[in-house]
Amino acid sequence: MKQRCLVFYLVFLAVACQSKKTVPDVSHIKINLRIERFEKDFFTIDTLNIDASLQKLTKKYPGFTQDFIFNILGSSRETAEKDIPKFMSSYQNMQKKSQEIFKNFTKTEEQVKYGLQFVHYYFPTYKLPAQLITFIGPINSYGNIITPNALAVGLQLYMGNDYPMYLSEMGQQLYPLFISRRFEPAYIPVNCIKNIIDDMYPNKNEGKSLVEQMVESGKRIYLLDMLMPNTPDSIKTGYSQKQLTECNGSEKNIWSYFIQNDLLFSKDPNLVRDYLTDGPNTPALGDASPGNIGQFVGTQIVTKWMEKNKNGTPDILMKTPPKQIFDEARYKPK
Repeated sequence: MKQRCLVFYLVFLAVACQSKKTVPDVSHIKINLRIERFEKDFFTIDTLNIDASLQKLTKKYPGFTQDFIFNILGSSRETAEKDIPKFMSSYQNMQKKSQEIFKNFTKTEEQVKYGLQFVHYYFPTYKLPAQLITFIGPINSYGNIITPNALAVGLQLYMGNDYPMYLSEMGQQLYPLFISRRFEPAYIPVNCIKNIIDDMYPNKNEGKSLVEQMVESGKRIYLLDMLMPNTPDSIKTGYSQKQLTECNGSEKNIWSYFIQNDLLFSKDPNLVRDYLTDGPNTPALGDASPGNIGQFVGTQIVTKWMEKNKNGTPDILMKTPPKQIFDEARYKPK
């Protein structure tokens, strides 16, 4: 019995060692990121003197104030005097609650900085954002924005998955539970780094085959994993831990489904949407599967390709055509 336990332990140890990531030391990389809480200043606007308040706000947040008023709030110069007080009144309770939830922003700040250290390590010429600006916008507006100098985070989409506005009829029409369950503070750093990936490598795969689009999605998850090595896979993929476990346990069956149904090279946008769009599940693969199952398949293909290209840098990966990656990976799960 002892001998069996020892053999099991050695096998477990060998598997664990093989799967352990090699994470570069980035502790020497200094990140200058200034945290600016725009929402705190915005909600102190004097609604009886909006012009003067906006001038003051613009002086403190040049550029972003205009972006917020015109692009996020959706107002105009002609209607701002009416729109701003109305918005402030509607979102006053959220503002107060957000100051409780995000009173201490240190953990989030540190995680974003840690991701930026890896961005600089792998992409030293990329201009890192100098600011992380938080704001509260309409619930149907942006949760994450990247500007030439800043990352901006809409706290209205990170109030916790049980926040009453999300669970209201209006909230659920906009964001069903499979989406609003991710409206947690833990997703802020990941979504910030995703925006940087998209900024460096805009997705240009529209109209390509399903397998090419799956691989492109997988490239982004693989790179995200390199930039955020200590973040749980469930946060990076957006799958629940149960869904992620199901995918890993059913990898061969998932791949067989795509092969047997001759789906890989289809360019039918409706079919592509079935496997690369967020949802509560992928109907064809059962209730336990996640939506956007193509992301999982693409990540497995990319992982196989990277195992065969040990010297492949992140930039090489991202610039290699998805069809080439698929052909060279010769992915076939056992």
